[in-house]
Order: sequence, then C-alpha cells, then structure tokens
Amino acid sequence: MKFAVLGAAAALPAAVAYNLPRQGPASSASSVPAAASGSSSTAAGVPGYPAGVSVASSFSALPSVSWSLPSTNPTALPLSDIVPGTITTQPQIGATTTFPAGTAPTDIPNAPPMPNWALLSPANYPPLDKPPPTDSPEVQQWIQDVQNSGIQIPNLEPTQPGGCPANPQFATDQSRCWWTCGGCVRDTDITTCPDKFTWGLTYDDGPALYTPNLLEYLDQNNLKSTMFVVGSRVISYPALLQEEYMAGHQICVHTWSHPSLTTLTNEEIIAEFGWSKKVIKDVLGVTPLYWRPPYGDIDDRVRAIGQAMGMEPVIWTRLSPLATFDTNDYNIAGGTVSVTQVLQNWQDIMGNVSSINTGFIVLEHDLFAQTVDLATGYILPAALAFQPKLDIKPVVECLNKPMQDAYLETNDNSTNPLPTGSNISPTFTSGAPGSAQASGNTTGGASTPQKTGGASSAASPLLAVGTAAAALLVACSVLL
Repeated sequence: MKFAVLGAAAALPAAVAYNLPRQGPASSASSVPAAASGSSSTAAGVPGYPAGVSVASSFSALPSVSWSLPSTNPTALPLSDIVPGTITTQPQIGATTTFPAGTAPTDIPNAPPMPNWALLSPANYPPLDKPPPTDSPEVQQWIQDVQNSGIQIPNLEPTQPGGCPANPQFATDQSRCWWTCGGCVRDTDITTCPDKFTWGLTYDDGPALYTPNLLEYLDQNNLKSTMFVVGSRVISYPALLQEEYMAGHQICVHTWSHPSLTTLTNEEIIAEFGWSKKVIKDVLGVTPLYWRPPYGDIDDRVRAIGQAMGMEPVIWTRLSPLATFDTNDYNIAGGTVSVTQVLQNWQDIMGNVSSINTGFIVLEHDLFAQTVDLATGYILPAALAFQPKLDIKPVVECLNKPMQDAYLETNDNSTNPLPTGSNISPTFTSGAPGSAQASGNTTGGASTPQKTGGASSAASPLLAVGTAAAALLVACSVLL
C-alpha cells in the first residue's frame, strides 16, 4: 500500500489558535526554491500581526514541488495569483441569496422554519474568537446537563499546550486514546466513509466571505458538502450559514473559538460546544449531531463530553501518523506552505484512494481565498475527473444515512441513534500507540494551532450582524 507522507507534525503553540500563523507540515518531496512573491497584504488590525506590516513580506520563499492532476477548471485562477502569506488575495463577497424568516429546506423532512437572523444580538454571545467564560447561566446549565446525561467523563488531566513533545507521558498513554499523538481512534470516531471510492467532502472554519465562491462551484457541479463551522464565524455571517444550509450542505459544530480542546478543562470544553450549538440553532433552527475537533485534538475526555452533549466526532482519514488525508491548504494564508505543496498533497491523497478498502474524508477549508481558489480551480475538478469515478457527498450521506439524521430536530433516531456512553475499545491506526504526532494541518494532529480544527487557524472578522458589514479575516494556522 502506498503511504504518502503529507507532513510531520509540529507542536501546538501555547497561544490562542485563532491569532497565530500556523506552521505547516514539512514536504516529503525535494524542494526547489520558488521566486519570492511580489504580492503582499497589510495586516493592520489583524490580531497576531503588527499594524501596517505586510504579511507576505515576513515570509521567505517557499518550495515549489511537482504535481500532476487529471483535470483543472479552465477558468481557474492561475497559481501565480494564489499568493501565500497574505490575508486576502481575492474580493470578498457576502451571501448571494437571502431567505425570509420562516423558510425551511424542502429536502429535509420535518425541518423547522429558520429564525430571523437579523434579530440576533451579538451582545447575547461570547466575544469573537475567545474562549467563552464558564460562569454564565447558559454554560452552567450545559454543565448540569452533562452531569445529568449519565455519561461518565474520564478523569483525565488536560494536556499542556505544545502537543506531543510537551506531553510525553500523555502521548504514550494508550488509555487516554489521544488522536494527536499516535492516531488512536475509537469506534465512535468517524474517519472514513464505509464504501470504497466515496469521498465525504468537508470544509472547515467558515462561513467566510469566500464561501459563496465555493458554494457556486458546488452548485454548478451538483455537489454537496459538510461544513464544520466556527461559532464566532456563524454570528459574524448568519446569512451565509443559512445559504449553506438551504443549498443542501450538512452543517456541523467546530467549536466557538477553535482551541485545542484537550488543553481545556471540562467546563471550558462544554462552553465551546454549547455556544457553537446554540448559535447554529439560533440561525438555522436545527442542532447539529456531528462535530469536528480543531486540529483533530481529541482524547477520551473530549469524546465523552461531546457524547454527553449529543454529538459524534468526525476527523479525517489517516493511514499512519505521517500519512493523513490533510491537504494542508490552511497554511497557505499563513505563508508556510506553497500552493504547489498543497496540490502535491492532494495528488498523494488520490494516489492512496485506490489502495484502501474504504472511502475517505479529507481536511480542507473555506476560510481563505487561497483555499477556495485551490478547491474550485484544481482539487474539485481533479476529483471529478478521477477514475474510477468518485461518489462525492456530505459525511452523513457517505455514512449511508439521510440528511435529516444530521440534526437533532429532524432525526427520528431510527437509523442514527444518539451517542451513548458505551465503552469502546481503541484502535491505533499507526499500529503503535503514541508513536508519532499527527501531520500538521488545519484540523488534525499536533501542529502549531491557529484558529480552527485540526491545524487551526482562524479569522477574526469585525462583527456585523443584521447589516452584514465587512469582516476582517485573520490568518491562523495548524492542523484541523
């Protein structure tokens, strides 16, 4: 079996994920120095960067590697225009379609009507991109709900920021089943689709002002995806979330502020989940039953809290600690990965698809212009031209379940029973627990976090609910 080495994991940083540039995985291919970018973006007002500093100018030239795809979009943005190390490279746009309050999707039986998002008040939610306080009445109630769930939360000490190197004892503790260090998974973890050549399409960290470009391409090609949305982005762009939902895409939880969850206390994890679930319900009228851990940072304590709050974890396919289905696209905006490295990662992923006996799930993002440009111009066209033909669908449907099973209010519990506290035996995908860290990227493993799942990175838009004012996206990075 061919294992493509997509990168070695870096340690998770101690700071808030959303506000740090993320460190991408090292390329396994020989690198050829590329010409330094002539484009830059001023990062004034962006957390993590001094005012007036050009983001692109702070990064050295990135390696250029060879890649070959079966097809690209004829209208794709040239790779020379997809510039690493910039916050933005393309115009930002808001929702292209808005829906009257009370509208409900026609393809989800018994879906409740959507609320009027314009009536939401940001003052009723935590600050953007910051861990929510745990002393609010809402969080206190969620804590009590977890205690009343009957699910036993393992008495595991939180990890220290810094990933596997900073936690050598935890990294080798098989009983903890820490995915970041060694790739341990439980049977409750969703990392693949059961049917071969089926791709559970996912995008993390939105909704963002480049998401409409992705939605347009998906619609043109009759594709549906799973969107792991950050609560801070939802309250920033509620109309975009409604557009995703009404277009038939699956909406899932990706926490409120995109932290490394194993580093948090039980109460802090509950607050991250609770506010994310609440804001999605307040915008859509439905509550997601699936979630993805930022950086893929999950252990048995985090799993149990997610179960107690009625959610199942979705990570992404991982063949070994150094071979994960992670495009590492998120690190382009941070300036640590070149666009050709991401395309080579995708080529390597596709090289492994025929070698495994299941379908697969890939880590990608819709937060930045670069990630959307690569998805619509190169990755998705290549996937559509792949032979044998891929069956591309949202995660809930790749699990052979109907879309209504994705939400609490529409799930009749017949084909998708709610999570339980049953004890599941761990499986180590590397064959050796704690043998290595996960590859660096936006949603998985250990990496220097930024804001979102897996290799986190995030955005810090200026909040404008109701009038949908412009938002400022912040470069962040790590695995997811």
